[in-house]
Amino acid sequence: MNERFETADRLHSAAIHLLRSAAKSDAQSGQGPARLSALSVLVFAGPKTLGQLAAIERVKPPTMTRIVAGLTRSGSARIEAEKGDARKKIISVTAKGKRLLQQARKRRIESLIENLKRLDEAGLETLRKASDLIEQMLNP
Repeated sequence: MNERFETADRLHSAAIHLLRSAAKSDAQSGQGPARLSALSVLVFAGPKTLGQLAAIERVKPPTMTRIVAGLTRSGSARIEAEKGDARKKIISVTAKGKRLLQQARKRRIESLIENLKRLDEAGLETLRKASDLIEQMLNP
């Protein structure tokens, strides 16, 4: 097995396990993972149409319709007609939705901090450098 493949395989596995561990705290938000994910898109990428949101989240429009309906029922998102085309609906986050996502994100980060406590300073520095490298890979 070549070195790049082995590194990619280990990184893939570690990232999945790390995020699954952190995601356990999401239950405290009262929203499911699909709703939190869609909410994250709306918070960080701004208002979207249902089709755009479905494409970003890689789900079919009927699935996204159900997700958005849950977000609107909870007061986390709102649907408005687009200016100039009342047929086109724009989904945006509410202040409540933004707070909910910020709280969920904070809980995830706190969960990661607990894992980081197992490392010494040299291990933390290695992870800092690895984070920099991952960001460079993703943003060439």
